[in-house]
Amino acid sequence: MFDLTGFQRDLLYVIAGQEDPHGLAVKEEMESYYEKKVHHGRLYPNLDTLVDKGLVDKSEKDQRTNAYRLTGRGEREIEDRQQWENRYVDDESEVASPAQ
Repeated sequence: MFDLTGFQRDLLYVIAGQEDPHGLAVKEEMESYYEKKVHHGRLYPNLDTLVDKGLVDKSEKDQRTNAYRLTGRGEREIEDRQQWENRYVDDESEVASPAQ
């Protein structure tokens, strides 16, 4: 996940957390998190990048709507990221002490 932007990483988390992730639902969740409008010109190219990297599968839900889901690789990337974060932040969300 080291080669993803923060926005792309956030997209992965949103897709992983939604029951029925499709373009508009992902867009609305990202706008809620970022507290500002996420334009189509930013959202869809980044979703396509995740598809191209093999982290997300894209399918046609209907003629106007694409559905997204994590691939096995996408799920592993999130798990690896969570393990990495847990090395630095404990369960109570406190910053861990630096290694001595």
